[in-house]
Formats: sequence, C-alpha cells, structure tokens
Amino acid sequence: MQVKTHAALGQLSDMDIRLLRVFKSVVECGGMAAAELDLNIGTSTVSRHIKDLETRLGLTLCRRGRAGFAMTAEGQQIYTETLRLLSGVDAFRSRVDEIHQRMGGELHVAVFDKTASNPAAHLSAAIALFVVQAPDVSLHLHVAPLNAIERGVLDGQFQVGIIPGHRSSDALAYDELFTETMFLFCGAAHPLFAANPSQEPVDWAALRAYAFAGLGYHSPNMELAQQVRLPRAATGFDQESIATLILSGKFLGFLPDHYAESFVRQGLMRALRSLLFRYRCSFFSIVRGAPQAARVTRAFQACLRQAHHQTPLESLL
Repeated sequence: MQVKTHAALGQLSDMDIRLLRVFKSVVECGGMAAAELDLNIGTSTVSRHIKDLETRLGLTLCRRGRAGFAMTAEGQQIYTETLRLLSGVDAFRSRVDEIHQRMGGELHVAVFDKTASNPAAHLSAAIALFVVQAPDVSLHLHVAPLNAIERGVLDGQFQVGIIPGHRSSDALAYDELFTETMFLFCGAAHPLFAANPSQEPVDWAALRAYAFAGLGYHSPNMELAQQVRLPRAATGFDQESIATLILSGKFLGFLPDHYAESFVRQGLMRALRSLLFRYRCSFFSIVRGAPQAARVTRAFQACLRQAHHQTPLESLL
C-alpha cells in the first residue's frame, strides 16, 4: 500500500518569504491575473510561484479554472499565518532600522472611508510631513471598514488606523484627531424630500414610520440607532452603500455633511431637520498598545498630531 507523504517545510528561506508575499498578493487581489499588476510580474510567473509554494508546503492552496480563483480551507489557514509571519518580519526589519537610527521598510495605514473630503481631516498634510521626515519608508494607504481596521491593527496587518470612536479596547492606544457631523438625509425620490418643514418628523419617535438604512457593524451610527430605537430596514457596510440606499428614495440614512454636500448640490438628497437629527463623532488614530510601536509608526503618529493640533514635531518624537 502506498502511503501519502507530505513535504517537510524545514527552515524558512528568503525564497519562501518571497513566495508567501506572492501568495498574499494573489489572495488580496482575488486571482493571479489581477495580482500581476500588483507584483509587476506576468501571470505565468505568478502561477509558477504559487505552484512552487504549494510544492514547498505539501498543500493545495487554491483552485483555479473556469469557475475562477478560490482558496482551499488549507489556503485560508496559510493566508492567516502568512499575515502573522510577514507582520513579524516587517516588525523585525523596523526594529533593526531603529537600532541603526534610520527609518525604512513599510508602513501600512488604514483609514475609514470618505475621510478625504472632511475639511477637519488633515491626513494629507500629515502624510506630507511624514514623507519629508522618512523618505525611505514605503507608505501603503488602505481604506477599510471600522471593524476591519481595528482587527488589522491588532493582528499587525496595519500599523496605524484612523477610525471614528465608538468603543475602546485595552489592547489599542488612541489619539483624538478631528471630528465630523452626521446628518439625516433623504433622497429626491423620497416622500419627505418635497414635504413642507411642518410635515417632517418632529422627533426621533416619529422617524420610526420611515425605513432607515444603517451601518451593519458596531459604530457611532449603530449606537445612535439603538439609543433612539431606530430599527434598520436596510444595512450598509460603508458610507458609499448608505448613500446608495438613500439615493434609491426608499430609505433615510446618516451621512457626513462633507460627503453628502455634492449630492445636495445636485438636488439628489437633502438633510431633514438638521438641528435635531444629527450627531457628531470624533476620529482617532489607533496603534497597538503593546509592545511599543516601532520608530516609523511613532513618527507617523507624531505627524498626525502635528497636522491636526499644530504641535511642534520635535516635542512629539
């Protein structure tokens, strides 16, 4: 009887790390053809690297064919471990750079969506400061949902996150940066759009007569809806999806005033009783509470504080 054997991985080599980075890119791009642009290598080379990795690990990591790209259960586990490993490698490189008093490597920053249009958010100014201070660092800027940013900072996928405050975690360190105001909007096709002010809902209880679209994860939006007992008739997972639901004319929903401004200008939506149906939320930068953040992460935090609070950089480093 022939016994099936598995490859013994042995020690990790530089080539193994390279193959794992290719695998990570393929997973996050959703396939080999999509990953070739990210990796700047041809699809056939990407495919060969994945095959080499599968041979090295003795596992089938993904299925590819007419049905498209799909990870196996083993592939999903290897991807999770790959994130941990590469995060550790990057952290080691950052520590070595710190010993040499230089800043290099990569910095991954994740931002909650629709932040760039907020006039109170000075992220671009912070990035400009950082690039001058750390020109050798490769900066990667991601946009992600609130819970994905928190999870990514905790597991090392991101070094810095920028999120609206909702609940705090003892495992994260927070710095308040700026605020934004959320208003309740209806679309042009909604019955309330053309209503007289006297016909608009006069309190939170009256809003329950209308379908409400809210965010589907813990957030200031969800906290408010629970507080005023506003049930969700539709669920979105980012500001873009909430705006789309509002524009359908079937739902009311909260959006940041700066993001909704262009829709309002085009006559596609309007705010309802803006003095009443509103809330403010503060945005924070987050990093892991322990161990102490690498020097490059601390430098980016200092640039965020300087850009938002005009505190001299030398006092923050």
